[in-house]
Amino acid sequence: MPLVSTGELVTAARAGNRGIAAFNVITLEHAEAIATGAERAGASAILQISENAVKFHGGDPGAVTAAAAAVARASSAPLSLHLDHVESAALLKAAPGAGFSSVMFDASKLPYAENLAATAEAVRWGHDHGIWVEAELGAVGGKDGEPSLDAHTPGVRTDPAEAVVYVTETGVDALAVAVGSSHAMTRRTATLDHTLIAALRDAVPVPLVLHGSSGVPDEEIRRAVASGMVKINVGTALNTAFTGAVRAHLAAHPTTVDPRKYLVPAREAMAGTVADFLRVVGSATT
Repeated sequence: MPLVSTGELVTAARAGNRGIAAFNVITLEHAEAIATGAERAGASAILQISENAVKFHGGDPGAVTAAAAAVARASSAPLSLHLDHVESAALLKAAPGAGFSSVMFDASKLPYAENLAATAEAVRWGHDHGIWVEAELGAVGGKDGEPSLDAHTPGVRTDPAEAVVYVTETGVDALAVAVGSSHAMTRRTATLDHTLIAALRDAVPVPLVLHGSSGVPDEEIRRAVASGMVKINVGTALNTAFTGAVRAHLAAHPTTVDPRKYLVPAREAMAGTVADFLRVVGSATT
């Protein structure tokens, strides 16, 4: 079916008091697994391509985006394309031409005032070009070798009063918040601050986004969605499933040289993980 816009999927999830899962795409197999998992679950989903993934593919988003878009259009599930964790102004401005309907502009490493100013400019440009814009306030941590951060470390969690000002001043369409999760976790041990999630939901008028959901147990995700979290980002869990399946196949068949032999179980493992997360966030119908 035709690509759906991320804004449309997030708005529908929020109106239905459920979550919408967004999965990171690195390879063609990731995109195929996300589409297959969404079809099995009878759910919509977001295919995310990060700035780091673009760098992995040589710095040009064209090829990996075209592949993901082709997979999405061939799927019976409603799927959108989202450009994630963008720090480069050049990549931001390439988003509309590459086929993205949305961008997560990431100025979270900057001091608050600089983050706000840079994000406001990105939002103005994005809205002028039909792009739905997500931004981040707080320190989720764990990305690109950063340490995992405790939700109770001073200055780490997103402050609701600061979030109100930030959303008002920037005009963002969605806000990624720091409430206890961390990027790149391979064990699902994170505990979220559900009181803070509810306070942020009540404070700001835009949907909330949870980054680092791979490290969050199922019940914590369900509670987060019930407390007001809408967009649930998943990346490392797919890679864990992919790599585990590859390792298992090669251990059992050490003479294998045809990559299709181990990519098939790797893709299947990711598809199962996608379907599981879609059921957890409440968007699955099967």
